[in-house]
Parts: sequence; C-alpha cells; structure tokens
Amino acid sequence: MNFNYWRNVSFFTIAFFVVGCQSYEPKPLDIGGYRNSLETRLIDIEPVTAFADRLSSASGTPLQFDLSDGISPAEGEVIALFYNPELRIARLEAGVALADFETAGLWADPVFGFDGADISSPSAPFEFGIMGNLTIPISGRLKVEKTRAGSAYETKLRTLVDAEWNLRAALRSRWTSWTAATLNVLLVNEVITQLERINALASTLYEAGEINRVEHRLLQVELATNNVLATETELQLFKEEISLLALMGLPPDCAGLLLPQFPEITNTEVDDETVRLIDANTELAIQFAKYQTAEETLRLEIKKQYPDIVIGSGYGSEFNDHRVLFGLTIPVSIWNRNQAGIAEAKSRREVARAEAETTFARLYRKLAVANTTLLMKQEQHSYFEAEIIPMIEAQTSDVENIIALGEVDTFILLETITRQFDAKQQLLRLQVTELHAAITVHNILGPDYQLHPSPMNREIQKDTLGGVQ
Repeated sequence: MNFNYWRNVSFFTIAFFVVGCQSYEPKPLDIGGYRNSLETRLIDIEPVTAFADRLSSASGTPLQFDLSDGISPAEGEVIALFYNPELRIARLEAGVALADFETAGLWADPVFGFDGADISSPSAPFEFGIMGNLTIPISGRLKVEKTRAGSAYETKLRTLVDAEWNLRAALRSRWTSWTAATLNVLLVNEVITQLERINALASTLYEAGEINRVEHRLLQVELATNNVLATETELQLFKEEISLLALMGLPPDCAGLLLPQFPEITNTEVDDETVRLIDANTELAIQFAKYQTAEETLRLEIKKQYPDIVIGSGYGSEFNDHRVLFGLTIPVSIWNRNQAGIAEAKSRREVARAEAETTFARLYRKLAVANTTLLMKQEQHSYFEAEIIPMIEAQTSDVENIIALGEVDTFILLETITRQFDAKQQLLRLQVTELHAAITVHNILGPDYQLHPSPMNREIQKDTLGGVQ
C-alpha cells in the first residue's frame, strides 16, 4: 500500500509540473505582410495620431498632428519615434531585459530521483528509492539576482531613451540638410533662368557684332555647366529625401508629403552646462546605469561565496523494509570561494568607471566645440545678412538699371549673377551649419525629463528596483 501511495504521489507530482510547462508555438516570418504594412503607413495614421496624443500629454506641449497639409519637422519626429526601425529593435531589446527582470531571482526547480533494483533471486523483493531535493537559498543570492536584473533593465531603458533622443536630433539634422538641398535646387534653377536670359541677350549682341564668338561661347559654357549642376543638386536632393524617409520608417513614395522647413530648435538655458550635462545627458545616463549593474554584479559574485542548502526527502524499500529517507547538502567555501568571479566583477566595475569618465570627457569636449561653432556661425550669419547680401542686392539693382537704359555688359551681368548665387549658397551653408551646431548643443544637454532624479552629486541608489517602471 505504501508503495502504491508513493507511486501515485510521484505520478501526480510529475504530471502537475508537466502541465504547468509552456508549449512551443511557431510564428513564421512574413516579409510580404511587413511590406504591405510599410506601404500603408500613412494611410492608416490612427495609431500614430494616438501616439502623438500620448507624447503631448507626457510632455505637456500640445502638438497639432495633421498630415492633410503635409509633414512638418515636428510631425516627422512623431512618425520617426513611432516607425523608426532601429528604435523598434531597441524597444524589443528593452523587452528582453524586462523578461529577464521579471523572471530573475526564482527558486531553482526541485529535483526528483528514482532508484530501483531487481535482484535476480526469485525470493528477493524489488528494491527502490524515491527522493526529492529542494534548494533553500539562505545566502540571499536570489534577491541580489533580482536587483541586478533590475539594474540591467534600467540600463536598457536608458539606452532606449538615448536612442529616442538621438533619433530626434538626427531627424532634425537630416531635415535641415534636406531643406537646404531643396533650397539649393531652387537657387540653381533661378541662376539657370537668369543665365538663359543673358544668353538670349548675348545671341542678339553676337548677331549684331557687338560681342565676338569667344565671348558668346563662354556664356554658353556657363549655362551648360549650371545645367549639369542642376542634375547634381537634384540627385543630392533625392539622396537626402531617401535618408530622411528612412529615419522616419516611411517608403520613398511619401517624399511628396514632406514640407521643406528648417526645424525649430529651442535653446536650453542653464546656469552651468557641465552640471546639466552630467544630470541630463542621455548617453552619460547609460554609463551611470552600466556602472550600477557592475556594482550589482560584484555584489552577486560575493553572495555566491555563501552556500545554499539542499534538502531532500523521500521513500524507499529494501528487503521489504520500508523507510522514509532524508538528505542534507551544505557546500563549504574553503578553497574556491568564487574568487575568479569576484576578481572579474571587480575588474568589470573599473572598466565601467573608466567608460563613464571617458564618455563624460568626450561629451565635454564635443559640447565646447559645438558651442564655439554655434557662436562663430551666428556671427558670420549676421555679418552676411547685414553687410554682404545688401551689397550684392544693390549691385544687382544697379546692373538692372543700366540694362534698362540700353547699356548691356553681359560679363558684368554674368559676374553679378554668379556672385549673387555664390553669396546665397554660402549664406545657406552658414544657416545649415548653425542649425547643426544648435542641434548638437541641444542634444548633448539632454532632455528636461532626465533631470529627476538627478545623478549629480549623489550616490547612485543601490536598490535600483524602485526606479524601474
């Protein structure tokens, strides 16, 4: 009876654990379906609109998301945050870390064993033993494992925040470059129109014998050169469009919806940019989280020095002598003491410290360069608008007045048009460089929502679980 009882208990115990296990469900890869969803992203915009509403609520800044009049830079940021492929992978990676965190610190599964012996002698009974072992984690290791998994999840969250923040900066820079490429195409087409006018005048003068063939041919070469330049600027515009749409996760046929506007960059006003960098920079926040993970890894390796108890109990029979079995296993840390794991964890912590410090130094230098670039380009921009552009416009007006009087000097007119074109292009390049520098400064100083809680002048919390949301 006792044998049947323990056999039934063992059977139902094993059945219980088998039923509780998960089963495999295949999920084939469907690239064709993904392509169809890619092509219809701006047709079904309800998910993006809902996402934009959530962003507005979180930031407290109202955002008008309406694609009927085209896609503005601000609306492009929302679309990029929703559809960007690299950001999608970063979010899935954070989900992996979350799964690790949610399942960390679990007790080890119990282990059941069965031993049996059938002695060949006819009168000998069947001998058996059933044993179940359970590990009792008295060392506190599981709690530290949970804390370390929380710190690793925090690192992935910080990485996701950094990816989102950098994506916004990259999109603004790319939108700036695309807008500049659009304006550059217009400038080249404007010059071509003016050169065609000059060539028409030159043809009349050539037929009248007022200019020679060499002079006439030079003007024709200038027009042909700018026609070639027009195709090159069109190609550059196409490349900028494809890069911009790729950041937004949109197909190429959405290019016609983009609005050529320079993005608005809000200056971050702070008393001490170094403090702000330490408190709010998203890349440095990753290094803080990585260092905390290294700390928790060291704490875990130290905890592994201390043993966990393995206890067991069961039932057996030998020569028809039924008995209840007990077992106890306690590892003794004498020689190993997890010295290799502890030594490696200490070294990894120093690596994390060095990475954080070198990251700060690199960002500090980058911020200084960006601030200086921004200041100098602002000065150059102001000088161009106040001094050079008015002189070029005055020169153009004087030439037009001379032409109206019937005195045509095609080469002075050509020189004026060329100088005007060069000045406008240089002004456009200055504006683009200035915006790129402003975007870099804004990106390095980080978002306002990074400021609370601040890692500046405080110890990093040893229990990071409270910060995992």
